[in-house]
Amino acid sequence: MSDHITEIVVFTLLFLLVSGMGFVAARWRAPQDMEHLDEWGLGGRSFGGWITWFLVGGDLYTAYTFVAVPALIFGAGAAGFFAVPYTIVIYPLFFLILIRLWSVSHRHGFVTPADFVRTRFGSPTLALLIAITGIVATMPYIALQLVGIEAVLKTMGVTGESAVARHAPIIIAFAILAAYTYQSGLRAPALIAFVKDTLIYIVILVAVIYLPYKLGGWGSIFDAAEAKFTASPAPGDGITLNANNQLQYITLALGSALALFLYPHSITGVLASKNRNVIKRNMSALPAYSFLLGLLALLGYAAIASGVKPITDPATGKVDSNTVVPLLFDMQFPSWFAGVAFAAIGIGALVPAAIMSIAAANLFTRNIYKEYLRKDASPAQEARVSKITSLVVKVGAVACIVFLDPQFSIDLQLIGGIIILQTAPAVALGLFTRWLHRGGLIAGWVVGMGLSMWMLWQIPNAATGRAHFGGSAFPLSDFGFDTKRTIYVGFVTVILNLLVAVIATLILRAAKTPDGVDGTTLDDYFADAGDPRVDKDVAATVDHKSST
Repeated sequence: MSDHITEIVVFTLLFLLVSGMGFVAARWRAPQDMEHLDEWGLGGRSFGGWITWFLVGGDLYTAYTFVAVPALIFGAGAAGFFAVPYTIVIYPLFFLILIRLWSVSHRHGFVTPADFVRTRFGSPTLALLIAITGIVATMPYIALQLVGIEAVLKTMGVTGESAVARHAPIIIAFAILAAYTYQSGLRAPALIAFVKDTLIYIVILVAVIYLPYKLGGWGSIFDAAEAKFTASPAPGDGITLNANNQLQYITLALGSALALFLYPHSITGVLASKNRNVIKRNMSALPAYSFLLGLLALLGYAAIASGVKPITDPATGKVDSNTVVPLLFDMQFPSWFAGVAFAAIGIGALVPAAIMSIAAANLFTRNIYKEYLRKDASPAQEARVSKITSLVVKVGAVACIVFLDPQFSIDLQLIGGIIILQTAPAVALGLFTRWLHRGGLIAGWVVGMGLSMWMLWQIPNAATGRAHFGGSAFPLSDFGFDTKRTIYVGFVTVILNLLVAVIATLILRAAKTPDGVDGTTLDDYFADAGDPRVDKDVAATVDHKSST
């Protein structure tokens, strides 16, 4: 550890700086009363263009992105670049979806996507399924932020012999995160995101200029990567795609794009915007992060050229590929700059982890606690329950890292993307059409989720020796095709989900089965801030929910 004193000092100082900002955020743009989910969980629905850009960008491009994308490219080559196209196509795909969701949520006071489904389809059961899906999909995503911090700590030599000593820094970091999130709500990650994103931009831009200069140019870097993959026996590895991984690449990129803005934490950042124009501008400007991601991904090849050898965990004997980027900075940069890079990764974990825990807590509060446990809960009671639940969620995420194999947490996150995709027919299509029957949507969800679990059960993880739930690439040979190609599980299951929902809707409508009452109107999907009907309608909605 003595060799990394400067890195540890810089990392610690910057980490403490943003932690202090997290507590100060309670007074930033503070309302008279924070005891309301609109204020604690959505920042008063008042964030403008710049704040939303940093908040949503910090939410989507996480610490795990920083370490995992280059690590995947370091290990597999071109297949790892799937993250770049999917974070480009996502914005035109969700441009119209998100502004409609913002409008109807603004008009009715919705805090979660399950709130919308409850009112749109008149189905508490469907809303419950959407809420549970969101919570389950979000939990491993929070745990992955800890994986990013852990990779940095390993590189700096901050480890211990026992499990408690090894994870103590992470536990302390998340205890601080839990404290300021409890106090400041969404305002904390919104304020910290400014520092986090600025650091990441500086670190990556310096890296893509300095590393080629030091390593002999991009030509030498690509030559080193090609030499490695030429010697690799894996059929999907290489600096270009091949017949074995093209289908997986395409379906994974498209499926991931469809899933990303269905996650509750992504929707939380959007609903915190003050008007529709803020969302429109951000859907146009957020691809700047994707440009940064493309540069970040190239660090995987730079690590190959640098001769980086990922750290092997002495306790388990397993290679931790997530240490590739931290080791690259540790080897090639001065200690003070490596410390800044490590702080960027560490702080990059705090922003999304805070938003994710808030989003999961809001789902529990609005769609489980208020719907089934205490229908007459006041706004202050809702806020208190959500604060407590956010603490429980963080404890659960820490437990995943302490008691589970980190690789299993990574696989669980891949499963989470497949799970959250099953909400697409109800949430995304529900914003445009009410034709699908609530019974059909429930049937589609059940079939899609069931098929997802079956397919995921069949996928082993060769690296860990685990026989089940080892990733998201399903061999087409298991469907009877004579090929080595694989396909993204979520792409297959969401199509079947929608197909079953359509068929079940036709059957239910033919049988004249009663459907739920749509609590929205066409005009709701185009409402904007300043509409004098909004406050009146929100008040009426709150009064109606309290009375029922």
